[in-house]
Amino acid sequence: MGLKLPSVLLLICTVVTAVAAEPQVGPQPFPRPGPSRPSEPAAAQPPSASPIDAPLPQDASQPADGSLGVPIYPSAQYITSYNAGRGQRYYLYGTTATFAEIVQYYKTTLRQRGDQVFDQPPLHQFDLGKFREETMAFQPSVTVKDYTWGGTAGYLNPKRGGEPARFPTIIQVVPNPPGVPR
Repeated sequence: MGLKLPSVLLLICTVVTAVAAEPQVGPQPFPRPGPSRPSEPAAAQPPSASPIDAPLPQDASQPADGSLGVPIYPSAQYITSYNAGRGQRYYLYGTTATFAEIVQYYKTTLRQRGDQVFDQPPLHQFDLGKFREETMAFQPSVTVKDYTWGGTAGYLNPKRGGEPARFPTIIQVVPNPPGVPR
């Protein structure tokens, strides 16, 4: 049977070259909801028709007054918004008013008691609509949190040199998604 040394070397080089030419597959990201996408460049993919797959812009510009479907406490300052998933965003506002003042404002404005979710740190939630598990990531709501609980100085103002330096109370608004009745 005797293969000669040059033939063996040629065979080894051919196998090594063939294996090296195969594309390497790296670690795969965590699965995302919805159909999987082919690995094409992003520019070559058509826009997705599914709101689950469509990424939301990370524009942190302040929403227009009344666009969230709920009034914002008059002296509250817009901080930012985040992609909540499933076509929803949540919006953060900071205020120098106390937790109790903000809770009372929303009890009066929304004409509901809401629910004190936690006593320590104080967290109060007012529902704005029905949660639909198949289309929503979060309950449409207004959530008020006391950031001075336990002696802390408050939520740090992310705007460099912004006044106040810290917000004692944060208001989080998760509006109903567009087209969903209250």
